[in-house]
Amino acid sequence: MHQTILILDFGSQYTQLIARRVRELNVFCEIHPFNNIPALDKSVKGVILSGSPFSTGDASSPAPDLSAYKGILPLLGVCYGAQYMAKISGGEVLPAEIREYGRANLSFINHQHELMKGMTDGSQVWMSHGDTILNIPENFKIIASTHDVKIAGYHIVDEKTYGIQFHPEVYHTTDGQTLLKNFVMEICGCTGDWTPRSFVEQTVEELKSQIGNDKVVLGLSGGVDSSVAAMLLHKAIGTNLHCIFVDNGLLRKNEFENVLESYKGMGLNVKGVNAGDRFIDALKGVSDPETKRKIIGGQFIEVFDEEAHKITDVQWLGQGTIYPDVIESISVKGPSATIKSHHNVGGLPDFMKLKVVEPLRMLFKDEVRRVGRAMEMREELLARHPFPGPGLGIRVIGDITREKLAVLREADAIFIDNLKKADLYNKVWQAFVVILPVQSVGVMGDERTYENVVALRSVGSTDGMTADWSHLPHEFLAKVSNDIINKVKGVNRVVYDISSKPPATIEWE
Repeated sequence: MHQTILILDFGSQYTQLIARRVRELNVFCEIHPFNNIPALDKSVKGVILSGSPFSTGDASSPAPDLSAYKGILPLLGVCYGAQYMAKISGGEVLPAEIREYGRANLSFINHQHELMKGMTDGSQVWMSHGDTILNIPENFKIIASTHDVKIAGYHIVDEKTYGIQFHPEVYHTTDGQTLLKNFVMEICGCTGDWTPRSFVEQTVEELKSQIGNDKVVLGLSGGVDSSVAAMLLHKAIGTNLHCIFVDNGLLRKNEFENVLESYKGMGLNVKGVNAGDRFIDALKGVSDPETKRKIIGGQFIEVFDEEAHKITDVQWLGQGTIYPDVIESISVKGPSATIKSHHNVGGLPDFMKLKVVEPLRMLFKDEVRRVGRAMEMREELLARHPFPGPGLGIRVIGDITREKLAVLREADAIFIDNLKKADLYNKVWQAFVVILPVQSVGVMGDERTYENVVALRSVGSTDGMTADWSHLPHEFLAKVSNDIINKVKGVNRVVYDISSKPPATIEWE
């Protein structure tokens, strides 16, 4: 069993970042809501309390019992976590006169302290809180301050209990990883035994034990998650894994053929199913994004179920669910309001009487890629940009027709090919083209045109939870626009999307 850091989530927007930073140290960690704390076992070496949108003065603010951890295991409170521990110990926490949000600099650091070793004088930290700790009990010792926040960090004497008012997990805190490493490796004593290779070895053994000689059916999409999940299952059960790749008529140019070809070299047992007409007919005249997603998801389940029933004695359904999906489903506030239906989350229809196996459910997206590399999967496959389950169905804004899909496929292929030729494809998180439900006037030769507008979308991200638009070179964008307008019949205008997430989403629908 791997050494574990337990992260208690109080609803902070940064909680996943804490987990990601701990994982970067090759230390396993799990996020659990503060109101659903698991029983401790010997693998847990320390606990981190997250920040929160709540104030400690709110009547409904999180107030868990920490007696199972505090003074027993190393405990680090971040922002709200630090305020909460100070308050329950007899300290004073009040609303700050000026809300402390953004960059600050440490004006005092106790360099001799175990949590602060290696921190740089004047180093930048990120504040995000409306309350501040005004007074602390006598057994609390200040270990860090900024010009405006006297108690930016504290240590409870005779306990391995610490609180910091700033967020070490965000990139804006320049020495944040140093602090987290001090806590996780030095104070908690973790050795960094959770590596991609160890994950593969442990997961394959667990899958063998879990599945035995049963058969598993898995829907492949050509994407990173389902492909890595398939390889892990293949290593565990071999030909008892049956993969189905459905052409829903909403794939990119030549994708069905190319993906099937790529899987042949991996030794996977894959069946391709061409069901495009069925999907597109079901989508006729539908414009609402959520309705489109539900129709596509419903049709996929029906097709997948029909194909799965052609395989005798299937007991399990394999899925490429990853950790952000799991966290979302057990969040502090329960499942969040539906922004978009997710093709991996929401359970199975009653008629699919299969047990579910999810070998990637504890991994973030970048970790999935590292696990794939540990299994020596092709980099071309692992580096593929994310592609949504509904495919091009949510990149045709408005109703879907075969004509619009044909235009979109050609434009998208030109954009992606140009990114690869310019050595930009692997430098962005995701890139694609959207066809808009508007037409615009143009001039081609001596003729007036009235044709489609397409939008280019390219973003940078680490996990898709937040994203910023890519600052692609103007000369590159000009070439892509020129190529699309000249080569794709039916397009006379190309625009570039410069919206970040939030407030926008990465996909348009």
